[in-house]
Amino acid sequence: MATSRGGAIGPALVLHLAVLAIVVVSEIIGLIRVPIGIGAVILLPILYAFALGIIFNPNVLKATGRVLNHDATKLAGTMITIAIMPFIARFGTTVGPQIEKIIAAGPALILQELGNLGTILIAFPVAVFLLRMGREAIGASYSIDREPNLALIADKYGLNSPEGAGAMGVYATGTLIGTFVFALMPPLVHGLGIFDVRALAMSCGVGSGSMLAACTGGLVAAVPDQKDLILALAAASNILTYATGLYAGLFLALPLTEWLYRTCAPADRASTMH
Repeated sequence: MATSRGGAIGPALVLHLAVLAIVVVSEIIGLIRVPIGIGAVILLPILYAFALGIIFNPNVLKATGRVLNHDATKLAGTMITIAIMPFIARFGTTVGPQIEKIIAAGPALILQELGNLGTILIAFPVAVFLLRMGREAIGASYSIDREPNLALIADKYGLNSPEGAGAMGVYATGTLIGTFVFALMPPLVHGLGIFDVRALAMSCGVGSGSMLAACTGGLVAAVPDQKDLILALAAASNILTYATGLYAGLFLALPLTEWLYRTCAPADRASTMH
């Protein structure tokens, strides 16, 4: 038993030291602004940390496998959920002081959940007609496929199904590049002067902790004087996404995507429906 505990301490210690080193390097680099026309791309420490994490992944850089073994990488996946909890709790504390402004934006906060249907309008035609996907297109395009959406697909089809494969593919892709996109887009879109900063703040709450962090970080860097309002609206939006997103997916998005697939899929792929 003692050997088992000692063996578990090794990977955990190595993993924490590696994470600490990545965080220190990322913070030393700091925030970088890259002007682009009327806007600017804001590079945040979270982007560097994410990039370094990918680079030093043993599946990418084989040399790191000598230090970060299978046990360490497996532990890293488990730690993501635990590590994000204090961050979500921190966001929750920003809601109270801004409650009046959040209530004032109430209808917009609730109706913005319908914006999730936009993933179907954009992604479904690409999946079916351009990429020629089969029923994987249903799982891949009915939502941005974060944890609640994966649970819905797992319950309805199973993750070993074509729909499950599509959902898992988008989940993995979102985890890899979603942070970058959500960090870069808000300051660029804000620079266009089209959307109110409150709308952009609400758009950060898509039900993903890492995307929420990257999005609000970029937006706060662009509009620092609105920091408290941005964090409060983003947190409230994220909470509502968790609360209502599952039902929107179950009763609206998934049935709509199923209908679109039955209607639009070519006969050779539609015949594979179960």
